[in-house]
Amino acid sequence: MVDPHGGTLVERYIDGAELDKITDGARMLKLSERLVFDALMIGIGGFSPLKGFVSQKDYEGILESMRLSDGALFAVPIVLPVDESTYGEVKEGDKIGLKKNDGTVVGIIEVSGKFKRDLEKEALSVYRTADKEHPGVAKINEEGPWAISGPVKIALERIDTGYGSDFLTPHRTREFFRSKGWNTVAAFQTRNPIHRAHEYLTKVALEMTDGLMIHPIVGELKPGDIPAETRMQCYKTLIDLYYNPERVLLNILPMAMRYAGPREAIHHGIIRQNYGISHLIIGRDHAGVGSYYGTYDAQKIYDEIGETDLQIKPLKFEHSFFCVLCGQMVTAKTCGHDKSNHVFLSGTKVREKLRNGEDLPPEFTRKEISDILKGWAAG
Repeated sequence: MVDPHGGTLVERYIDGAELDKITDGARMLKLSERLVFDALMIGIGGFSPLKGFVSQKDYEGILESMRLSDGALFAVPIVLPVDESTYGEVKEGDKIGLKKNDGTVVGIIEVSGKFKRDLEKEALSVYRTADKEHPGVAKINEEGPWAISGPVKIALERIDTGYGSDFLTPHRTREFFRSKGWNTVAAFQTRNPIHRAHEYLTKVALEMTDGLMIHPIVGELKPGDIPAETRMQCYKTLIDLYYNPERVLLNILPMAMRYAGPREAIHHGIIRQNYGISHLIIGRDHAGVGSYYGTYDAQKIYDEIGETDLQIKPLKFEHSFFCVLCGQMVTAKTCGHDKSNHVFLSGTKVREKLRNGEDLPPEFTRKEISDILKGWAAG
């Protein structure tokens, strides 16, 4: 099994009772769901080798060269934004409780520094655009420039992802793989229901590895994306009916999408390596949005970083689709027929059909999935 990124799985846990003692009377910082999940990912080791929210030196290194100050590869800055008043008042050494919107204290940060983000540089470095219509750029501008940094500890039992046994930490995931005897595992990163093209990619990947982990993001998404609860129905239905369930693990990823394209592809690779994954499926426009990135930029960036920084390997796939003449799922590598024989639906067309109560073509998605999505669209 691959090692965690940096060699060690960095887990940052604290008992709830101890947390309450330390934070009694302390300053509290209310976190959005997005930031609660970032703190959770730090605590469970998903963002290893990070021990907390990034320092100014790490932040600048990530923007400049995708490197932490110690030289480790890291592609997306995990920042703790605060308002200007809090920024002015906190000082190094302060211990600040981290709480959810409902007031539950879920963790603590020991402040080691504070800094002002360069939002334009961050946008251009991470998202390759400063266009505020880009959801990732819009989010960092909404958060503002003020940030604090420092190591974090979380009370895991106080953060309910809402998915019960479908949520395994990296440590627990690795234990699961060992119990199954899986030395090589492919991960499928998704924020969408699995259609026939995705099914094809995952099954090809499974032919090359011992197991498959379907790892859907269930955190904050952009407007228009299908909610996680509906997608989970789709994943479970597909696994039960069309996969060998003994070879597949469904495990949610409690994290917000950044829509950072190539940079996020590296970020996803780091996270999956921490989970014990050996291969990451990277298809067309991985973690992309709109027309901000080239179709296969997320694959090209893995060629640019080489093979020394990450143990996880990308499984690069061409855009796949159903060919009527071939009678099966294909890619441009395997099918030379005219595009008029290919079944492909844009996201806009899918949403239009669902709103109209129409079935999606069986060449595009399984009927069972079409029925689930129609039910969701009908409200």
